[in-house]
Amino acid sequence: MLRTLIALPVLIVLILFALSNPQPVTLTFWPTDFKLVTPVSAAVLVAAAGAFLLGSFFVWFPALGARRRARSFERKSRRLEDQVSSLQKKISSRSGTAVASR
Repeated sequence: MLRTLIALPVLIVLILFALSNPQPVTLTFWPTDFKLVTPVSAAVLVAAAGAFLLGSFFVWFPALGARRRARSFERKSRRLEDQVSSLQKKISSRSGTAVASR
């Protein structure tokens, strides 16, 4: 629901931008002779989308190490919790009383 509330106004602005800028623009790609005639709104929106994806990659890639470490710590934590649980069971079975757990 929150995604929709955020995405809907952004989509409306993008659609209004595209409809308001239908003028053709010629894009040339140096050093080739390739030319592309497209509406200015399409050129701007494609460039913005490309910049967004590139920026997302630059944010996502360095976080890979942190996510890997977090998964490792999570596995270690589960393993230690299992060990504590088994030790509590051993102690309670020896003494005949239950050990209070948090």
